[in-house]
Amino acid sequence: MTSTNINPAFVLQSIKNVSFENRPIPQLRDEHDVRVHIKQTGICGSDVHYWQRGRIGDFILDSPIVLGHESAGTVVEVGSKVKNVKVGTRVAIEPGVPCRHCDYCRSGAYNLCADSIFAATPPWDGTLQKYYIVAGDYCYPIPDHMSAEDGALVEPVAVAVQICKVADLRAGQTVLVFGCGPIGALCQAVAKGYGATKVIGVDISKPRAEFARGFGADDVYVPEKTAESAADPIEASRAMGEKIVQQFGLGEGADVVLECTGAEPCIQAGVFATKKGGTYVQAGMGKENVVFPITTACIRALNIKGSIRYTAGCYPAAVDLVASGKVKPRSLITHRFKFEESLEAFELVRKGQEDTLKVIIHESSNILLTSHSSDFFIQITENGK
Repeated sequence: MTSTNINPAFVLQSIKNVSFENRPIPQLRDEHDVRVHIKQTGICGSDVHYWQRGRIGDFILDSPIVLGHESAGTVVEVGSKVKNVKVGTRVAIEPGVPCRHCDYCRSGAYNLCADSIFAATPPWDGTLQKYYIVAGDYCYPIPDHMSAEDGALVEPVAVAVQICKVADLRAGQTVLVFGCGPIGALCQAVAKGYGATKVIGVDISKPRAEFARGFGADDVYVPEKTAESAADPIEASRAMGEKIVQQFGLGEGADVVLECTGAEPCIQAGVFATKKGGTYVQAGMGKENVVFPITTACIRALNIKGSIRYTAGCYPAAVDLVASGKVKPRSLITHRFKFEESLEAFELVRKGQEDTLKVIIHESSNILLTSHSSDFFIQITENGK
């Protein structure tokens, strides 16, 4: 038994129930597909959400799926009509392949396509397996100086690129980013890479804020903890937004506010911290319904937008940002695990500790043969011993 004829995978069987399986090696679906040998995979909050809750919005887990969608690897098979990569090409994988035919796809907004095949989104399998099939044109070659870890983290960089694209962010603007976790920190770095004159990060975690200061933000703000009854929640948020504007010399407010937490107080403070005619982009997802200061948004004539995934051009831009060194996503990695330690990796991300930013799972030299039980597996090395 060798590494070329089995396909170990980390499978979400049902809510809170995962296992290792040896699945069949996936076959090319058509002449435009490629098969990629996965080398590195980052864990995203959505992976954990499906594991713990079984659904995100209208996407509901009703059959087993392989987890993972932030991946890079090496092409090992190509369809006859693939032109952009060949066997041996190291690639970052864009995990969502749209239908290409609907109005959204034809306009370049394929993140809104209702028929996308998106990795690790029910019912589609993800990339936490040895081999993964994807359309060849959704694989992006990475230069030799980029590691496979860099390649895997192109995905969250592309998310940040999309958020900045939605904001129509331009050189010379001031940018306020709520959240110094992976996406917030990457938004700060992308904004700086695009020429923003002042980028301020906001987070309740001092360690994360301090990391952001050295990663992409010019400065950071850590809100002071107040007693729950100390003030009306909306007024407290208004006060926080106004304090940030004053403390960092943002004039009448930031040109662009990027909200990457989904936390209600941050959403409210973000609106209060945006200048008249400025742009507010909601990217973080927390509670489905929040109290939103709509009157302030109207009076200030704010451009309120939402951002999800990525659109045409985001992935190539993300690869360029990483390859040029303007964004260094590998600095976000705080923990690394072997493939057979995937459950431990997911447990760590689920805990949401301050010292955990990005967790990476790398290919193991071992092959796993398993039952469907999460507490039983047998390891067999590649030479069959």
